[in-house]
Amino acid sequence: MRLRRPTGLTAAGVAAVVAVAAVVLAVGVRGASDDPEIASQDVTLSVAESPGADAQVQIDARLHLPDRTPAPAVLLAHGFGGSKETLDAQANDLAADGFVVLTYSARGFGESTGRITLNDPEREVADARALIDWLAGRPEVLLDAAGDPRVGVTGASYGGALSLMLAGTDTRVDAVAAAITWNDLGRALFPNYGAPTTAPTPAAAGYAGRGVLKRGWAGIFFGAGVSGGGSNADAGPCGRFDPAICLAYSPAAETGMPTTELMDLLRSHSPAAVAGGITAPTLLLQGEQDTLFGLDEADANARQIAASGTPVQVRWFPGGHDGGGDSGGSRAAAARFLAEQLRATGDGDVDEQQTPFVFTVPGAGSGDNQTYRRRTAPDYPGVTPTAAATPQRRLTLSGPPQTVDRPPGATPAAISSVPGIGAAANLLSAAGVASDLVSDPPGQTARFATEPLSEALTVTGTPTVSLVVTTTAPANDGVLYAKLYDVSPQGRHLLPGGAVSAVRILDSVPGQRVPMTVSLPAVAHQVAEGHHLELAITTTDQTYATPLTPARFTVELADTTLTVPSVDSASSARAVPLAPLVGIGVIAVAVAVLIGFGVVRSRRRAVVDADPALVDVPLTVTGLRKTYDNGFRAVDGVDFTVRRGEVMGLLGPNGAGKTTTLRMLMGLITPTEGEIRVFGHKVTPGAPVLSRLGSFVEGSGLLPHLSGIDNLRLYWQSTGRPMAEARMDEALTIADLGDAIHRRVRSYSQGMRQRLALAQAMLGLPDLLVLDEPTNGLDPPQIATMREVLVDYARGGRTVLVSSHLLAEVEQTCTAVVVMNHGRVIAAGTVEEFTSAQGATDVRVDDADAAEAALTAESPAGGAPVRVHRVDADRIRVDLGDTDPADMVRVLVWAGVAVRQVARTTRLEEVFLRLVHTSDHRDGDPARESETAHEGENP
Repeated sequence: MRLRRPTGLTAAGVAAVVAVAAVVLAVGVRGASDDPEIASQDVTLSVAESPGADAQVQIDARLHLPDRTPAPAVLLAHGFGGSKETLDAQANDLAADGFVVLTYSARGFGESTGRITLNDPEREVADARALIDWLAGRPEVLLDAAGDPRVGVTGASYGGALSLMLAGTDTRVDAVAAAITWNDLGRALFPNYGAPTTAPTPAAAGYAGRGVLKRGWAGIFFGAGVSGGGSNADAGPCGRFDPAICLAYSPAAETGMPTTELMDLLRSHSPAAVAGGITAPTLLLQGEQDTLFGLDEADANARQIAASGTPVQVRWFPGGHDGGGDSGGSRAAAARFLAEQLRATGDGDVDEQQTPFVFTVPGAGSGDNQTYRRRTAPDYPGVTPTAAATPQRRLTLSGPPQTVDRPPGATPAAISSVPGIGAAANLLSAAGVASDLVSDPPGQTARFATEPLSEALTVTGTPTVSLVVTTTAPANDGVLYAKLYDVSPQGRHLLPGGAVSAVRILDSVPGQRVPMTVSLPAVAHQVAEGHHLELAITTTDQTYATPLTPARFTVELADTTLTVPSVDSASSARAVPLAPLVGIGVIAVAVAVLIGFGVVRSRRRAVVDADPALVDVPLTVTGLRKTYDNGFRAVDGVDFTVRRGEVMGLLGPNGAGKTTTLRMLMGLITPTEGEIRVFGHKVTPGAPVLSRLGSFVEGSGLLPHLSGIDNLRLYWQSTGRPMAEARMDEALTIADLGDAIHRRVRSYSQGMRQRLALAQAMLGLPDLLVLDEPTNGLDPPQIATMREVLVDYARGGRTVLVSSHLLAEVEQTCTAVVVMNHGRVIAAGTVEEFTSAQGATDVRVDDADAAEAALTAESPAGGAPVRVHRVDADRIRVDLGDTDPADMVRVLVWAGVAVRQVARTTRLEEVFLRLVHTSDHRDGDPARESETAHEGENP
């Protein structure tokens, strides 16, 4: 394999994803002000742990007071992972607007006690009702009746769901403003689980289907609760979660599919269970960049609340869990809505409040030239395209039936979005800044495209398409991912919202054609004139729990029509809220800085670490040691040099330290002491000089579901270098696979795989080639061909380091040899030096006894007698050392012994065995563990 130098984004990017996601789950974007003049006081309230229980939970709360009281109250709930502390800025803004604001840490968060039960109606929601009781007794709060304060409730994400559930169970709530939240948590985390079946009440509704776990988001969501913190830092393996939640979620985390019990639990802890009971006017604010809770979740809430006759307003804004959380603009809209509903006369933007539906779309351009416009419509149309509610555009897709594969282990997987920074990732990819942030592996993706649009198209909702799928996967194990790209004339792909639709093929029979209508993610997006839409169906996606077994799918269009909802709307002159765009911009700039810093650091390191005296030496190993945590020393003071044009053989018995040395050479593990330099540059993980090294070590990593040529192309693409530099023609000549290069690798013999792996290692014709047992699985003619390839490769001025146990091949192929044993180099030199200075010579004579006596009595060179080993009656084996064989023959002839044949044995093998035997005796032949037993240990 060719080692790819990671971008500066790799290590920092992972930390950034977790950090950004945690912030988004907790609070989104903080408000602009933290007014020190707002009076506040902390209080601790005791509530029952559960209905009828004697145990108490302590809720840590904070009351923010306006200048004038009594005044309407607002109960402000935080996002998952947050606390009352994260709400201070927003609470002070609301208090400055004249509201009494109560913030608090939900049970299990901040300094509140208790365990997280995910908005359990009998716990977290009951706590919120108790807080309204407390507000009703405060003199600062305006009352509608005894025990009934005039109160609105608002929050984002976790807090938004709690707001809706509180309003659905407490008629004292006078207004609700919920942002970026869910309708059914089970369906949000396991999309395609199935729509609720008909039932007398929403709470009694069931499901059909198995769903596909959003593993990336679920890991962040549940991981944030399992990690310690606050008053429950030592809560055990379930962290701050109630053990019942752990017990219900664990099987789904392992299988990727939920149990009925888990889905029932998550639904009962969702607004879907009580939305029909909401009587307070409601504002739903949903982010257009949100792969956790998409626009369809707000749509489901709106439909259920409106079905009971309750007034509902819906706004889509450029934010969400992937785009900066709930923005300052969305919070300002919530504040205006609460003022409108909780005061006799509101002082908000009345004209805008009378507009039921507001959304935002990107305009023309992309990347740095992207523009955004707010649009308004007289009625909220929903996300589903129907002739009655939403005007539809019907576009024609084209493309033949296509066969795609899911590889074993579902890797490599398609990358559609990165949880927490999906909007920035898609923006950077579309702009060409970091194209590998969003990718679809070849062989795993079926594509169907429209013609370029003759006019701009505003997509508002859920596009749909009809497909027919045939799969080899067993029932319920067939999973596909559908997404709709906006493709520019230059070929740049933008995935609006960063979301995909996960589709599980239910109750399918392998080989049976299954028709299906696929609903793509709901988006608000404007496709520019001249762009076209591309439907991509992939077999994997890294953010989902894809089945790991290999499978094949044939995807074809059942109908060439792509139905796209496009609501009639007008552009608003009001500026778009800048907070989410600023958030995305900050992330984009941070990523760019990380990449730039990584490039500069790499270049600087390349200069600083270079030894000018060694820039023409392919490989220098000096004082190399590797000691593992348990004290085992796999490599102990290794030194050797490989010169340009050499084919160097690395020899040694099992456990000698060869593999560990090669792994350090490739930067996969770090030496304990010493250093390795390639062309004068010090080797470290990710060092730029590794791009001059090609290797085939510990398996090729070939993907069996792809053809040989696709494996080579995909591998080279992963290096990030231009395809023109791959020297593909030379690699194909080396592989010599003929038409088989276009067949899937799963049909290859072992020898064909070895030849393809060698061609892969030689892509780009690297200056240093490192091979581990390259002739495994090859027949004698193929071994001879491999020998010629390696010799010719080095003859052109390049260098080869080969580890092999076929000593006869090493003798015929290599120009130099390094022998290792017990982690040390015990001999090194040219093959000629080894075979000429050491080893044994077979001599066939007429009388072996007389020959042995003659050579033992008199040294052929006049020095110490040579060593003679009797083989049989007419053959002896002589260790000549530096003695000329002609002197030996002369002694035998003078003694009257007839010499019939003098022949060298496979001398390198003899020398190797003698060296290893001598080394074992010198070191006491200790019982040593194989180095491979320690490869997985920490350095």
